[in-house]
Amino acid sequence: MSESAAKILHDVFGFSSFRPGQEEIVDLLAGGTNALVVMPTGAGKSLCYQIPALLSRQLTIVISPLVALMDDQIAALRANGVDAVCIHSGLPREQQIANWRSVAAGNSRLLYLSPERLMTERMLVAIARLDPALFVVDEAHCISKWGTSFRPEYEKLSVLRDRFPQATICGFTATADAETRNDIAGKLFRSEGRTIVHGFDRPNLQLAVSEKNEWKRQLLAFLEDKRDQSGIVYCLSRKYTEEVQEFLTAQGFKAIAYHAGQDPETRRANQNRFMSEQSVTMVATIAFGMGVDKPDIRYVCHLNLPGSMEAYYQEIGRAGRDGLPAETLLLYGLADIRLRRQFVEQDGEDEAHKRREHKRLDALLAYCDASGCRRTAMLSYFDEEAGACGNCDNCLNPPKTVDASDEARMLFSTIVETGEMFGGAHIIDVLRGAATEKISQRRHDQLAEYGIGANHSKDYWQAFIRQAVAGNYLTINIQKYGALQIARRGRDVAAGRDTFALREFDISKAPRPAKSPKAGKRDVPEHDRELLTVLKQLRLDLARARSAPAYVIFPDATLIEMAHERPSTLDQMAQINGVGPKKLEDFGETFLQAISQDA
Repeated sequence: MSESAAKILHDVFGFSSFRPGQEEIVDLLAGGTNALVVMPTGAGKSLCYQIPALLSRQLTIVISPLVALMDDQIAALRANGVDAVCIHSGLPREQQIANWRSVAAGNSRLLYLSPERLMTERMLVAIARLDPALFVVDEAHCISKWGTSFRPEYEKLSVLRDRFPQATICGFTATADAETRNDIAGKLFRSEGRTIVHGFDRPNLQLAVSEKNEWKRQLLAFLEDKRDQSGIVYCLSRKYTEEVQEFLTAQGFKAIAYHAGQDPETRRANQNRFMSEQSVTMVATIAFGMGVDKPDIRYVCHLNLPGSMEAYYQEIGRAGRDGLPAETLLLYGLADIRLRRQFVEQDGEDEAHKRREHKRLDALLAYCDASGCRRTAMLSYFDEEAGACGNCDNCLNPPKTVDASDEARMLFSTIVETGEMFGGAHIIDVLRGAATEKISQRRHDQLAEYGIGANHSKDYWQAFIRQAVAGNYLTINIQKYGALQIARRGRDVAAGRDTFALREFDISKAPRPAKSPKAGKRDVPEHDRELLTVLKQLRLDLARARSAPAYVIFPDATLIEMAHERPSTLDQMAQINGVGPKKLEDFGETFLQAISQDA
């Protein structure tokens, strides 16, 4: 790590050390290496490109998908004394002109733009004259048709490599499986760079899944101890969103609805309320979420099945960005599965794309069916291995299982003997002795495994395969159209070195969520809590006066450290993590006064 990078980290942003993973990325980008960076939400990705931007004497362009996200990033940078600007349609024309002049004069070395604004010929020509050193593509998964949030305007960014061959290009995302990562790297910098995956694990998130039975009862049970916290409840349709919001409001919650059917002004007002107020439940479709950087979201509840593991991971990732504990709950039913299948079938004419999306949905259903640790199941989808977390519903309240090792060996043997080239539907047909044209053409009716699983239903084997995928006994090769392949754990079972525990499934019963400690409560000593409440209120007042999110003033972790250390001078305040020189100048005396009054 260069001394100058460490100096900026401390002198501008007020931190004494980098978080895990940040230092390597700062060094790569500062050294001119193209990179795709996959970091879990809350790991501090913004600093990874902001510090190289401040180290450079040239311009850095940050491409961001949402106006609100750009505005929040600019507010946070300016609070730390960094002269950064954005240009977007939400600003008055005079302000846009002033911001561009600041960039052209070299006063602002960080410029935030939407892909639509950047990828006009006029803007590209104007930027070329300024010889930018670095292009940063935030939410980079939007560029890939392999991903779940493809945005056509992002695909145009693939020409940046040719238009600016001397510039460094990097992409940041929290959500991308291996195929999506390869696609992004190919489009952004022709795969001539590094792909860095700093893990998908979010250990502060408690994971839980229940089959949907009585959603009102289940939702109230989940939210009952969270009335003083903010969170998100995701719904599939606009109508359902309104119904849930009205129900929660009638139950005394401060609930707000958000969906694409509302006019832009209503959506903007509702999002601003959620960002600035406390103890708010946002009931929303997936129209709400990308770019929402509220650190203290304590829970995310899905009342319908998301479309894939990537989408689910991205949506629950909006909780607990401050590193404190947060809870998630996914409720799903057979109707959700049917609806999701219909959505895939109605998604254009590309049959290969449909097959991939069906297999992504299969992976999410496997996660829902997992009999073991949820975190293990989730991370295995992203090609990571992890032991049991001890903090999900299955770890806290283990489901009843039966030894199904013999059935597992039947399944695994059938997959191997058919060449690990087929998806679940064909494998089940072979197991059950079906007379299909595909089986007869490939002579799979001549295999010893043909019909050995006929005493179990098709539904049984479908659930069995989902659990085998969730437990990392099998993998789904999406590039090979969902072919089932044997993982290391599966080979151990097939060889008799391990056993297979099958969770008993009965869709007529909805399991109760596991009881667990209340989320979001870091161990704050009793004598610090009263002061912490005062400091949070002061932060909220300052944020409202600036029309900025509260975290722009100080994150919770900084306030917790203030409440514990109780600095009495500006020098002592400067030692608190997250208090840089500009924030010390702007807010130091105000917070010192609040602390002294509590003494």
